[in-house]
Amino acid sequence: MKIPTDWTFKTADVAGGFDQHVREQLPWYDLMSGAVAHIARHYIPDGGQVYDLGCSTGNIGNLLRDTLTARGATFIPVDNAESMRSLYEGPGEFTVADVADMDFEEFDVAVAFLCLMFIPLPLRSRLVARLRGKCRKGGAVIIVDKMQASGGYLGTVLGRLTLAGKAAAGVPAEQIIEKELSLAGIQRPLTESELPEAVKVFQFGEFAGWVLQPC
Repeated sequence: MKIPTDWTFKTADVAGGFDQHVREQLPWYDLMSGAVAHIARHYIPDGGQVYDLGCSTGNIGNLLRDTLTARGATFIPVDNAESMRSLYEGPGEFTVADVADMDFEEFDVAVAFLCLMFIPLPLRSRLVARLRGKCRKGGAVIIVDKMQASGGYLGTVLGRLTLAGKAAAGVPAEQIIEKELSLAGIQRPLTESELPEAVKVFQFGEFAGWVLQPC
């Protein structure tokens, strides 16, 4: 897959190579996907409603498919890339929308997997607040995303851990650098202050997962 100068999921080339690319760049991707599905199953009731924000080709939906079917739950996959529509193989009706502007219905579970870091900073906190406000009692918002590097030497260590994981997966050094440079101005890692009262459930290098529950 050719890395674009400015990273985007909206080209046919990037969309077509997404599944292989994300697993090369993030060796923990499948492990964390399974963990997200495991957590989500605990919060999906009979007749519940689930959002998958940044659904791409349907990874999370497929992991939840049996649970959704058994419990008669509604699954709403959302992505802002029209190029992903023909590649989507998960449950539910693929919806093209900018999640920062969506009017959400009440839901039981929302998954934002590698999604928030691509939303402009002024809109992100408002989106998190809206999601929490629309989440039904007993539900959960599950977030996996990239964090701003820690201060000091530990930040260097965690950044290198992410790079080492990519190299161990066989990604050429040139492609690692191209991808990092393509994200300039496109990807803005989160701070923990943007996720008030969220519980961290996972971390690998600069990436982490949280569960946020309604007030």
